[in-house]
Amino acid sequence: MPAPTRKVLGRLSLPERTFVADALRTETVGGVLLLAAAVAALIWANVPALHDSYESVSHYHLGPAALGLDLSVAHWAADGLLAVFFFVAGIELKRELVAGDLKDPRAAALPVVAALCGMAVPALVYTLTNLTGGGSLAGWAVPTATDIAFALAVLAVIGTWLPSALRAFLLTLAVVDDLFAILIIAVFFTADIDLAALGGAALGLAVFWVLLRQGVRGWYVYVPLALVIWALMYNSGVHATIAGVAMGLMLRCTRRDDEEHSPGERIEHLVRPLSAGLAVPLFALFSAGVSVSGGALGDVFTRPETLGVVLGLVLGKAIGIFGGTWLTARFTRASLSDDLAWADVFAVATLAGIGFTVSLLIGELAFDGDATMTDEVKAAVLLGSLIAATLATVLLKLRNAKYRQLYETEERDEDLDGIPDVYEEDDPAYHLRMAAIHERKAAEHRRIAELKAAERLAEVTGGAGEDDDRRA
Repeated sequence: MPAPTRKVLGRLSLPERTFVADALRTETVGGVLLLAAAVAALIWANVPALHDSYESVSHYHLGPAALGLDLSVAHWAADGLLAVFFFVAGIELKRELVAGDLKDPRAAALPVVAALCGMAVPALVYTLTNLTGGGSLAGWAVPTATDIAFALAVLAVIGTWLPSALRAFLLTLAVVDDLFAILIIAVFFTADIDLAALGGAALGLAVFWVLLRQGVRGWYVYVPLALVIWALMYNSGVHATIAGVAMGLMLRCTRRDDEEHSPGERIEHLVRPLSAGLAVPLFALFSAGVSVSGGALGDVFTRPETLGVVLGLVLGKAIGIFGGTWLTARFTRASLSDDLAWADVFAVATLAGIGFTVSLLIGELAFDGDATMTDEVKAAVLLGSLIAATLATVLLKLRNAKYRQLYETEERDEDLDGIPDVYEEDDPAYHLRMAAIHERKAAEHRRIAELKAAERLAEVTGGAGEDDDRRA
């Protein structure tokens, strides 16, 4: 007997749908703030009267020099605030691995392969562009990252009704993307290592793990310890954001019988607004302030390094993610959900070409010491993300009527029990509730029909009497 065909990008389970909805709601708000911060940075850095103040604030140093932490404001934003972002990313990844879609190897194959292809192809596009044009290969990793907050901000601005399955696919892609971006940063952008500081950070992480396993609670224990671990990791030469993701991965994300939410879910719920609403927008404010004059934007298409970034984000991401998804479906004998078309997958793959936060960070690391090239690569990231967002907007708008129909179907709750009807179609109790609702409606309509019939009869009878009186 042949095995049943498995559907990819089908409707989410109810718990997963609820989690994804909550996560995306926060990320969407954060994405709008991120977009506003990026625009503010561009204005602040490009208005002649404000440019000097932007440079002064960005390069203002503060922090204890004795601890090796006398850093500029921009540096604090990149190494400090983004550690909060990667802490949340670590929790997301842990939850996906133990309780989410990545728990099932068959379900995990699609987003993992799509994400890997969505990183490999942009890197290949960048590399080929620079080998052909004689540019530097140092920025190969810049176009590999997807910025989920910025992508969701675009969705919020254009008002598309993208189905939850595609939104979840985008979120999972970004989670896997973040994991490999962290590995890239740790492996390829770590210079000299201070073994003593690294050993201290490892010891701090071990203490953090033991305290979690012993059930110790209290922010006053973990926050100071986290700061010490972060400082040691920074001084070790390994990028400090690695400390954030390591601590996130240590949190327990499975629920016990007496728990409504796991510790990881609770902490993520508390920290995600801080990450999306403060840490990432502030990073954008001090990283996106680059020159966007006509000449500078024109130069993006003439230098192989910047052209490679733009092509990697716009073409590499779309081709890689779409190709990885199609190949996974093809070779696992799976078929696309009946509600979707491959054009929808390509539109989401194009949307994933919005690479902002991590791409800007990798750009800074890849061309460290070359301020001019760093700014040009940042401009390329902004331009590439803008082009990808524009293309995705056009593609998604073409299917928006279909998306709205799917969204309304997913949200319909006629029995008013707080659970969408599509998740209760196999529950006899749901159908009994609906039968009772329809019976009450039928009884009400019969009552109204009888009342209207009586009123019409009275009008006819009354009208006939009046005619007889006039003839008399």
